[in-house]
Amino acid sequence: MVTIMPGVRPRDPREPHRSATPLELFTDLCYVVAIAQAAAELHHSISENHVGEGLLYFAIGFFAIWWAWLNFAWYNSAYDNDDTGNRVLALWQIVGSLVLAAGVPNLFEQDFTLVVVGYSLMRIGLVLMWLRAAAGHPEGAATARRYAAGLFVAQSLWIVFLAVPDAWIVPVFLVFAAVDFAVPVVAESAGTTPWHPHHIAERYGLMFIIVLGETILATTFALQAALDDGSFGPSCSRWSPAAC
Repeated sequence: MVTIMPGVRPRDPREPHRSATPLELFTDLCYVVAIAQAAAELHHSISENHVGEGLLYFAIGFFAIWWAWLNFAWYNSAYDNDDTGNRVLALWQIVGSLVLAAGVPNLFEQDFTLVVVGYSLMRIGLVLMWLRAAAGHPEGAATARRYAAGLFVAQSLWIVFLAVPDAWIVPVFLVFAAVDFAVPVVAESAGTTPWHPHHIAERYGLMFIIVLGETILATTFALQAALDDGSFGPSCSRWSPAAC
């Protein structure tokens, strides 16, 4: 019988010279787009003197982006064989991250719908990934099934989050986030996944570099805006009148 998405075997955690794939790097870039959206909306909230609300919604948005990326990165470190199934599900992650990014402005207006939809897409894709691991790796099937079940339960809670009254947003968010954080703890208690130390370290490093690049870009735009409106005029004329 032909299987559309067959089970997947784990990668060797001692594989020499393993590095991130181009698809992984492209996926990271798409996640950073969502982070940049959240940062831009936080800046807007602070400039409008809505600091508390801005920090709250930024925390919610950043949690969804960061936690989805982190879980995807660790799964890939253990089971990414770069086959068709994994590529399709990686593209699924990209679609989810872009939907989430599109929903970030609405998030800061207390509309969580698109963010939850995007997060749900990414998490459902990850559930399918873990089910593939359970089918193809009998030794790690118990851990993989726990991941799949835990992610499904946690994601069901986030859909309920859409109906939470405003007064309960913070406590409910903290409880649901704790449930999400507990999934790897419960799953890994059945057996450790065969993640690759060098690969996961490189993923973190590359993600940091991409985020840092976004920060440098934002700083450049801020300096450009300050120069255009003459904010550096007095300081400029003090040190180099000819340059002003």
